[in-house]
Amino acid sequence: MPEAILIPATHSAVAPDAAMPHRKVIRAWLIPLSTRVTLYPLLLLIFDYVVLLAALAGTVLFAHWLAKLACGVAAGFMMGRAFIIGHDACHQSLTPHRRLNKWLGRIAFLPSLTPYSLWDVGHNVVHHGYTNLKGFDFVWAPHTQREFSELTSTRRALDRVYRSGWAPGLYYMIEVWWLRMIYPSRRYMPTRRTVFLLDNLLVTAYAALWIGALWFVAAATGQSVALILLMGFAVPFLFWCAMIGFVVYVHHTHTSVSWHAERSAWSKAQPFVSTTVHLTFALRIGSVLHHIMEHTAHHVDMSVPLYRLRQAQAKLEEMLPGRIIIQKFSWRWYFDTARKCKLYDFNAHCWTDYKGRPTSVAAA
Repeated sequence: MPEAILIPATHSAVAPDAAMPHRKVIRAWLIPLSTRVTLYPLLLLIFDYVVLLAALAGTVLFAHWLAKLACGVAAGFMMGRAFIIGHDACHQSLTPHRRLNKWLGRIAFLPSLTPYSLWDVGHNVVHHGYTNLKGFDFVWAPHTQREFSELTSTRRALDRVYRSGWAPGLYYMIEVWWLRMIYPSRRYMPTRRTVFLLDNLLVTAYAALWIGALWFVAAATGQSVALILLMGFAVPFLFWCAMIGFVVYVHHTHTSVSWHAERSAWSKAQPFVSTTVHLTFALRIGSVLHHIMEHTAHHVDMSVPLYRLRQAQAKLEEMLPGRIIIQKFSWRWYFDTARKCKLYDFNAHCWTDYKGRPTSVAAA
């Protein structure tokens, strides 16, 4: 039996010019914050579902189309909040109970029409296992200039739209949800598992029930079926796609965030710290999003529940000053990032525009 490797603990802040501590040391700082409870997340999920259903009811009960639209947008936002709870459950960090987490995850994922088991593979195994490693992590993976030139004209145009800053929702809806989640082909999911089909059937049944209920209520109240389906189904779903597309984009796209083509270089770069962004907002908006923007802590230790991520992120920033990318959100920063982060030069280790001109400082 091989001898255990003893890794010395670090109890004081690590100097910016010192070697990065081993991941086990960093995770040890967060152990006190990885304890999970059962009642609180259950209450969170119940609250989010109640508000979601109330918002959907508003798309039917209010007479003016603007009020219906506002309720549809609110429903989409609550779908996002429920999804974040499901995301935690899928990581087994929501409650201490593994089986309960699986069912809570499925319930929380239903409003966003997300098949639990397929998200588990794409997110937990691929994204978290190989964050920003080209050829493995597919989420917002940038093309090189040569790869971009070899794309069809349609795919080049689509990439320009995706990375314009205006269409993160379109990217998520097509590239993640439609191609990799909803009855994916073997090209996008070579592995065939019964649970994938069952979760897709569950999502399909939920969508049919959702649409059918709206159709029935519209007909029963003498309202336009098309209008009710637009406000009560299409608007919430499209808003949700825009919300998740934006969140995933800003988590891992930044002029200071590097991508890697070689696994050895990627591993040396401590990707669990260097490939994520802590995006901060005014008015405690991060709290409204169940602290999902405290993303560095989540990537360092996925067992930290969402209701302790704020403390975990603060601990990391205290212990690793100058190492974590912290970005104050503004629309100017967001669109500047979208303008600069088009393609990636893996030789120079920097972002470029579509003409291959560097737009960021080369990574060390």
